[in-house]
Amino acid sequence: MKWAVGIFCVLLGIGVIRFMTIEYAYTPPDEKIVNLEGNQMFTGTSLAEGGTDKQIKLGRKEFFEETFGNEVFFTDIMGLFNGPFTLGNITKALIKLNGEGTSNLKVEAAKSFQAGNITIKKGDLIDTGLDVAKGSYIPLGMKFVYDQGSPKIGLSCAACHATVTEKGTVRAGAPNTDLNIGLTLAMASNTAAYFTHTEMHNIKDFIEKNTGSDQIISLPNKQKLEKFVDSEVVKWPRGSNDTTIDFKNNPVQVPDAYTKGDHPYGWSGQGQIGPFKGLSAAINNAHSQNMDTLSQSEISRPVLNIDKDLYLGTILQNAANKKYRYDHRSGIKPSHFFVKVDPTPGIPGVLRLVQSATYPKISYLSSVGLLPSSPGYKAWEQINAMSAYMNSLSPGSSELKIDTSLMEEGKTVFAKANCISCHAGDYLTSNRLIGVNEIKTEPSRAKAFKKTELYFSKPKMYKEDTPVPLPKNPKTVEIKLTSSQKKMLDLGWAHGNSRGGYKVPSLYGLNQSAPYLHDGGVSVGSGRELGISNTLNKGVKADPFNSLQALIDSGLRKQVVEANLSSPAVKSAHVTGQGHEYWVDESTGFTNEQQKALIYYLLRVSDK
Repeated sequence: MKWAVGIFCVLLGIGVIRFMTIEYAYTPPDEKIVNLEGNQMFTGTSLAEGGTDKQIKLGRKEFFEETFGNEVFFTDIMGLFNGPFTLGNITKALIKLNGEGTSNLKVEAAKSFQAGNITIKKGDLIDTGLDVAKGSYIPLGMKFVYDQGSPKIGLSCAACHATVTEKGTVRAGAPNTDLNIGLTLAMASNTAAYFTHTEMHNIKDFIEKNTGSDQIISLPNKQKLEKFVDSEVVKWPRGSNDTTIDFKNNPVQVPDAYTKGDHPYGWSGQGQIGPFKGLSAAINNAHSQNMDTLSQSEISRPVLNIDKDLYLGTILQNAANKKYRYDHRSGIKPSHFFVKVDPTPGIPGVLRLVQSATYPKISYLSSVGLLPSSPGYKAWEQINAMSAYMNSLSPGSSELKIDTSLMEEGKTVFAKANCISCHAGDYLTSNRLIGVNEIKTEPSRAKAFKKTELYFSKPKMYKEDTPVPLPKNPKTVEIKLTSSQKKMLDLGWAHGNSRGGYKVPSLYGLNQSAPYLHDGGVSVGSGRELGISNTLNKGVKADPFNSLQALIDSGLRKQVVEANLSSPAVKSAHVTGQGHEYWVDESTGFTNEQQKALIYYLLRVSDK
């Protein structure tokens, strides 16, 4: 692969491939996937469960390679590689690995950068958290695209939901707990495109009064807005991402992709109905909403209370590629300008999307009224295949020393402490939601979908054989809801009088997913470092054993929460580590030995 990179660069330099389109993403072969045996474990034939072998095969390719065209948004609109984090320096870092794998690609900063309390000098090595498998020359989940004379990079599921082991092999489905999403986005030249993921009170606060008559629309001050958004997203802890457009800076941990039996989906449980028990709806949300903020332009007025032209103009006025850069002095509206440059005409944004069955309104199946799907496939085929693949995954071995008696003692403590009241069954979950008033974890994320109620439709979807591009009058099927389903959905979407809630997650793979809780606030390092500011924000990984101890030990948790709240950046990102106060310590009559046995059991419970 190294020689191929070199030849590519030479051909690019002499213009031979200027008019070619080249795409490449890495899908690990069977021998490189350490938990491949787990991939076989849950294979089934039901659309609601494991999926067919054909779906799983397609889903694996989609999981590692499919971007739905988001390289246009990240490269040409957001300018992800126009700041300190450049394509050239990424390539240099990959070549420097010389085929060795890494769980944290270090990329030299091409220029200096400052946002919030983060300062990077030109030449410093940036901890990206990107994983590169041994023998590969491209990070997991990154897709290199050369199109129309320019290189671009897009992102697939694997960037967040797959990791590389110490031996350079791949663990499919594991959360990338040190992926530096916030810092990477903040270093982009147009991070302002993510302005809805911040604690912005009113976008009009960034608009300065115009004195000229040649401007058809008043837009925010580019420099002022960019500085603000940079300072917000840079607060996200490693391994976390803000996935909702609610004008709250409330990142959540990247979850694992061991999804079978772990419904409902999404931290607040919004993915509940439709194919694969709502998993496909959750994947839809991840791709159609979070990979291109332009896709939200049709709901900007009813949901965000922002005029469509103001919304589009704000995102496009500082686009990295001149082709997509809107000039407010042009005499045309942003919406009219975008129509002329839109690579996917008729669909909001630049991704390969189709209108959902409820478009332009939102439904439980699509938070923006759109559906990711590429021409040549059926409407739900690609994301259903991803669901099938994710449902086939399991964590694999924890590689902890086997101690049968300690395991049995831990299982006994698990039952005695009544953990089993929520974490029961084959997948150690009750498959229900718990309201924030009961679970008492940080509440802002639970109500993030509240405003979608203003532009909502009864759920319906296209029939499975609906082709893409869509026919003129595609056939749809309305999804009937029982009263109990509606009640649970109101909780997951914070509709009606609900304040929202959080799902009861499966306890599979806890040895891979530290820190804990939806906000990732329960974080303790191997050296007993406490809280996010002393662990993830300093490049110290959360230790699974110590972090689980903080989850169930009242005294230790208090220290962790105090450490989180003492950091202004961590606190303002709504990361606290509070709630879920179900103690297994001396305060509830358990000994230190019983506590340790329970932790051992939790870390090994998904071993097969």
